[in-house]
Amino acid sequence: MVWNTPGKGGDSPDNNRRNPWPPRRPSGGGNGLGGGFDRLRDLFGGGNGGGIGRWVLLGVALVVVLTSFTLVGEQQQGVVLRFGQFARVMQPGPNLKAPWPIERVIKVNATQIKTFSNTVPVLTRDENIVNVAMNVQYRVSDPRLYLFGSRDADRVLEQVAQSAVREQVGRATLDTVLGARGPLSVSASQQLQASLDAYRTGLVVTELNLQDARPPEEVKPAFDEVNSAQQIKDQLISEARAYAAKVVPEARGEAARRRTVAEGYKAAKIAQAEGDVARFSLLRDEYRSAPEVTRKRLWLETVQEVLARNRKVIGGDGRQLIYVPMGNAPGATQPQSGTAAPAPAGEALLPVIESSPDNLRDGTRDGSRTGRGEASR
Repeated sequence: MVWNTPGKGGDSPDNNRRNPWPPRRPSGGGNGLGGGFDRLRDLFGGGNGGGIGRWVLLGVALVVVLTSFTLVGEQQQGVVLRFGQFARVMQPGPNLKAPWPIERVIKVNATQIKTFSNTVPVLTRDENIVNVAMNVQYRVSDPRLYLFGSRDADRVLEQVAQSAVREQVGRATLDTVLGARGPLSVSASQQLQASLDAYRTGLVVTELNLQDARPPEEVKPAFDEVNSAQQIKDQLISEARAYAAKVVPEARGEAARRRTVAEGYKAAKIAQAEGDVARFSLLRDEYRSAPEVTRKRLWLETVQEVLARNRKVIGGDGRQLIYVPMGNAPGATQPQSGTAAPAPAGEALLPVIESSPDNLRDGTRDGSRTGRGEASR
C-alpha cells in the first residue's frame, strides 16, 4: 500500500490519517517540563494500542513491590505460606517475602490472653450432682500448630476443658468440691494442658479456676441446711480450741507450781530428817558418855520449850495474879491489880480470885495450888 499519494505533500491531512506511525519530532526540541511529558507519552504509546501492555507491566511491578514487604505487629507472629504450604514463622517487625501469589502471610496474635467460661453439671464420687463454674485463660504458644495442628483449636480447648473438669470433680466428694477446690483446679489445669499438647492445638493454659460450685436448684434448700450445720460445727470447734488454748496453759502452770512446791517440801523434809538423824546421833554419843547429864539437859530443854509456848499464871496471896510473859513487848499494856491482862487470841482468861474473910485461907491455898499446877504444866 502506498502511503503517500503522488501529487500530494507528505504532510497532508489524508496522508496523516492513513499513516499509523506518528511523525517523529526533532530530538532537540521539547526541552523542560513539556518535553518530559512528551517523552512519558511516547513511552506508553501516546494513547495507541501499544501503551496498554506497558500499563499492565507497571501494575504488575507495583503489585510485586507492595506484596514483597509485610509488617508484623509487636504482639503478633506471621505464618508464611508458600503456594499454600507452611514455610516459616515471621517475628515482629518488618519482613520480606516472595510476592503474591507465591507467598502469603497469616498474622496470629500470640500474646493475647483469651478467656473461656462455662458452668457444667458434674456427678461427684459420692453420687451428688453439683454445678461447677469454671474459667480458663489461655494464649497461643505455637502459631503453626494453632492454625494447622487441629481444625479449630479454640473449640478443641472448650471441649477438653469441660472434660478435664468433669473428670477431676468426678473423682472428688461433694464436701471437697464445695469447700476445697484449689487442688482440683491445679490437677484439672495440668490434665487440660496435657490434652492440648496431645491434640496439637498450639495453645498454653495460663490459669484455670473453679470459681463456684453450687447444687441444683431442686435440692438447694437441703444443701443450705447442710452448709449451715457445717458452719455451726466449725464455730463450735473454733470455740473449743480457743477454750483449750486458754485453759491448758493455766492447768500446766498450776501443775508446774504444785510440782515445784512438792519438790521444795520434799527437799525440806529430807533436810529436816537428815538434821534430826544427825542430832539424834550426836545425842546418842553424848548419852553414852554421860547418861545423867544428858538426861537432865534434855528434860530442862523440854520444859523450857513447853513453857515458852504456853501461858503461865503465878499466884501469890490469892489476890495478886502475875501473868508470864508480862507484856513487855512494844504496845503491850501492864495489867492492873485485881484484873486479868488481855489474853492472846485462842487463850482463855483465868478468873481473878478475890480475897474474903471466909475464903482467904482456902482461896490462898487454892490459888497457890493452881499457880503451882499451871507452872508445873
